[in-house]
Amino acid sequence: MKEDNVRIGIVGSKFAADFHADSYRRHPRAELVAVAAIDNLEPFAAKWNIANTYSDYREMLKQQKIDLVSVCVPNFLHYEVTLAAAEAGCHVLCEKPLATTVEHAREMRDVCRKKGIKLFYGEDWCFSPSLRRALEIVAEGGIGRPLYIKAKECHNGTHSPFAKAKDTCGGGSLIHLGIHPVGWALHALGREGSNPVVEVIGKCNDGKQDNFVHKDNGGEDFGLGIMKFADGEFALVEGNYITVGGMDDKIEIYGAEGVLKADLTFGSNLSVYSRPGYGYCIEKTDTTTGWTKPAVDEFFNLGYVDELAYAVDCVAKDQEPAYYAGADLGVACIEIINAIYQSHRTGAAVKGRWGEKT
Repeated sequence: MKEDNVRIGIVGSKFAADFHADSYRRHPRAELVAVAAIDNLEPFAAKWNIANTYSDYREMLKQQKIDLVSVCVPNFLHYEVTLAAAEAGCHVLCEKPLATTVEHAREMRDVCRKKGIKLFYGEDWCFSPSLRRALEIVAEGGIGRPLYIKAKECHNGTHSPFAKAKDTCGGGSLIHLGIHPVGWALHALGREGSNPVVEVIGKCNDGKQDNFVHKDNGGEDFGLGIMKFADGEFALVEGNYITVGGMDDKIEIYGAEGVLKADLTFGSNLSVYSRPGYGYCIEKTDTTTGWTKPAVDEFFNLGYVDELAYAVDCVAKDQEPAYYAGADLGVACIEIINAIYQSHRTGAAVKGRWGEKT
């Protein structure tokens, strides 16, 4: 396969599928051969010039020769699509979260490993150019030993009925948004699985009428978690649906000799003042009037382009994914989110060992 294109099939046709297709189109060896979805199928295929379309992803797996499957469906379907792709002999890149339950996430990892299937976990923050540079500075000793991280992803709520329903999402804003800070904190402080999280404390709303704003959401619209690592570092992670004005992704790293801060979504070098407004600023903005900071290349800056390029390269070269791009990270994220929910329910810290490389 070293000299061949990597043949890709996408399952799904909405937001995540769109940035997967955009990212693959930028890679010279990525070939989009097929897409399967139950709606928006033909417009999506036409937009990205994908010749083969299927209303049933199982038929796509049977009829097409595919090397890598992108799983871009609602959370509760990640499990079944990943296992079906693995059974068909396809490597898999699964969007976050890996699954809606710990048991399913572990089974996905173990089945793929047993079958020799590469299972990539789609944590784009690990590939964000800004956050990569941040960790280079940390590795140089630029802020001394990192002691504490604050990280959040927040916006004003989801429109997806599957994300609003607790059963199909796996929870609320923590599993849907806060999972990004959890995964990146594991990458930043976990030293590739050698410095696991050993204690978790969590607090969140309980969904429906207990939510601050989104009373029709079965899961929480606000949540926080504190992660303690084996070597003593802490991370505070947040995911909420109560933040208006656009998606707000930020990290802060506090070291013994310095501080580092990064703004993934409002850090554009463009500033625009507009009376009539314009087409698009950043994800989840309500308006483009007044002063705004529009994204220049949102998919690249958030890490999607390099994340998917990495998966294509690993398949082409028959290399296993690194910890920060593989199933172990995806499983640990679900385990930690589950522990945050457990801590909230019980009012007590939850102890364990999450994030070790297996």
